[in-house]
Amino acid sequence: MTAAPAPGRIDWHGRRRGRRLTTRRQDLLTGLLPRLRVALPPSGGQLELAHLFPQPRSGLWLEVGFGSGEHLAEQARRHPEIGFIGCEVFVNGVAALVREVERLELANVRIFDDDARLLLTALPEASIDRAFLLFPDPWPKTRHAKRRFIGPANLPTMAHILADGAHFRVATDDAGYVRWTLQHLVGHPDFRWTAATPQDWRNPPEDWVETRYQQKAVAAGRPPVFLCFQRQPRLAKSRKSLRFAGRDLY
Repeated sequence: MTAAPAPGRIDWHGRRRGRRLTTRRQDLLTGLLPRLRVALPPSGGQLELAHLFPQPRSGLWLEVGFGSGEHLAEQARRHPEIGFIGCEVFVNGVAALVREVERLELANVRIFDDDARLLLTALPEASIDRAFLLFPDPWPKTRHAKRRFIGPANLPTMAHILADGAHFRVATDDAGYVRWTLQHLVGHPDFRWTAATPQDWRNPPEDWVETRYQQKAVAAGRPPVFLCFQRQPRLAKSRKSLRFAGRDLY
């Protein structure tokens, strides 16, 4: 079984707040967010997924950096049988998603409003059935490349929490980030790039949810690239030990 990566010191780069929130959104953060928030277990512990949702879910999907939450909320509306965890540190984006959860009456969404890396190290092995990293900050300057989510620091953790066969979807409108992602994931022993033809990465998946950011990127002449990687099967002895991981407890 893959050993869980040891948590280390987390350095955060980027904004946490934008424009002043409206009174309504601030009220939602005060009243509703505490009921949606994922609380980390004591240091070194694993998150108890069985208690995240009021009813059992048939799977668990994760979105790292959900922005304003458009994609996550719509996916949750389409798939009420799936549990969703969204990670985002930007307060305005968190407020936007909380508003959508209330408006759509979503019972299958939970929010981690801090650095996603803190949550990832607390998730059990093979607990995530699909993961999304959509239009992350590309950190285009060479000296900032180490801040990119895709990289040797986070990929072992992603491989640890993804179930065998799970898809890890990455979308970006930055050509440099495309090259960077392929450099780190193509040939990685734990991942397989699913593209068979150029159309597989030029066109979004059939169940894609278009966001306002994507529309702006296209209008600016930056067509997005859609990359999908599949978690390779673990060794047989590891799969046997994971039969008791509680796949239907979400």
